[in-house]
Amino acid sequence: MGNNKIYTLVFVVEDGKVLLGMKKRGFGVGRWNGFGGKVEPQETIMEGAKRELEEESLVKAEQIEAVGVILFEFVGEPVIMEVHVFRVDSYTSQPEETEEMRPQWFPLAEVPYDGMWPDDIFWLPSVLAERKHINGYFLFEGMNTILKQDFTLTSPSASA
Repeated sequence: MGNNKIYTLVFVVEDGKVLLGMKKRGFGVGRWNGFGGKVEPQETIMEGAKRELEEESLVKAEQIEAVGVILFEFVGEPVIMEVHVFRVDSYTSQPEETEEMRPQWFPLAEVPYDGMWPDDIFWLPSVLAERKHINGYFLFEGMNTILKQDFTLTSPSASA
């Protein structure tokens, strides 16, 4: 699997709300999403997650937890996106709009799944509400069609 490209995806959760960002440019533009991006060669995946969160929202993660890995394959694309998902429950500095993202808080019951990536509705509610961990694979055709999906959601205590 040497063809994987490593990415991060961070969700900040507080008081029954989640911080999402409206992507203003680039890959996934026009969609609500967590914060993240490519991991740089000289940093750990967790360092990359913290850096991207701060670059895109100005939020500094204090407590960050790895909650899973999802592989995304796109028909006709040789590179598989290996996305490491993180959850932040404590942070410093308030979210602010950046060139890339416009952050907004959403109650967990009102997450705008119809404006997000189509796979999110399958796994994100469990990660946010029940602190589940995700291990998954999604095959996309274009940006909107899921051809194949395979994922498991586990309770963190089960893996300890």
